[in-house]
Amino acid sequence: MSKRSKAAVWWLCVIGALVWPWLATAASIDNASLARTPPMGWNSWNHFGAAVTDADIRHAADAMVSSGMAAAGYRYIIIDDGWQGERDAHGVLHPNAKFPDMKALVDYVHSKGLKFGIYSSPGPKTCAGYTGSYGHEAQDATLYASWGVDYLKYDLCSFTDSLKGKPEAEQVAMMKAAYLKMHEALKATGRPIVYALCSYGWGRVWAWGKDVGANLWRTTDDIEANYVSMMFNASAQQGLQRFAGPGHWNDADMLEIGNKGMDTQAMERTHMSLWALLAAPLIAGNDLFTMDAVTREVLINKEVITINQDPRGIAGNRVFQEGPIQIWSRPLADGSIAVGLINTLNHSLNASLDFNALGLKGAVAARDVWEHKDLGRIDAKQVFDVPAYGVVLLKLRAH
Repeated sequence: MSKRSKAAVWWLCVIGALVWPWLATAASIDNASLARTPPMGWNSWNHFGAAVTDADIRHAADAMVSSGMAAAGYRYIIIDDGWQGERDAHGVLHPNAKFPDMKALVDYVHSKGLKFGIYSSPGPKTCAGYTGSYGHEAQDATLYASWGVDYLKYDLCSFTDSLKGKPEAEQVAMMKAAYLKMHEALKATGRPIVYALCSYGWGRVWAWGKDVGANLWRTTDDIEANYVSMMFNASAQQGLQRFAGPGHWNDADMLEIGNKGMDTQAMERTHMSLWALLAAPLIAGNDLFTMDAVTREVLINKEVITINQDPRGIAGNRVFQEGPIQIWSRPLADGSIAVGLINTLNHSLNASLDFNALGLKGAVAARDVWEHKDLGRIDAKQVFDVPAYGVVLLKLRAH
């Protein structure tokens, strides 16, 4: 090798050493920027299940705009399970008859100023028995990008069959490899696609979800449209707050607000408050086209959404419990604290805040978030009437 060639190689190595860390950081920032705050949107499963159609998705997009949800920050219209057909001789997956032209559907959603999400599985079959992505990850990722997809929910489903009987460490390694494979496939398309893992907390996914490129990961089993299920999923987030932050979020599952069984104002407000305090994704699951005014007002309360979308990205947790009374708190970027005073009984209770648990002393400025009302300065003696299964959601500021 000539001296000139050696010099050129030396300079390339120097430039590479300087540039590579920047490129690696840039890639990390780009991935995180897909979900700097918890994603907000709507998913078809909780209301429509596998019976969802092209028309349902179009109606949901229309309703997200006309209801004011889009203006409040909801962006993603996500088809869950039930859209897949069969693969052709070349392995290309085609939608089933309910979705005659997926590209046209995506374009329609985009025309409303919204983003489009889709669903698949690392297994050969989805939870509802439709075609999964196993062995076709790169092919499917390319297909999604060609349609203009912005979000992928990747559900473990039939992949669990391959995990049975294996040691936990091997199960985790297999899940990580499968999820990373799709992340790399999505990344290779060059299209920014939010990556949502659904593994029901299997293998402590919160500890490694970020490492396989995920922007959010399910931490629990499926939520159901009842108060007990909702509270269980919220409580299961205890201790996980350190794993959440800009670009990567603990997912307590979709909102059941507005669905039968979770359709009283008190329950809806509690559900929305907890997901805001937890910095959980706000993915509605009701029929947007027929929801009533009460549900609509809960879903689009901008002060609650502001708590959920706080740019500091610190997830909250439960800091106090005395029987049926719980106190949840979350520090916010403006120096205030969001506090939820929750009553889990089926009748109203009077309750006060435990200032010691909240790290507060003396009187603090308070605002009732649901009532959009400043309360002036309050102290630990302040008594609140908390409705049955309800919440008082406050923003507190010490100075």
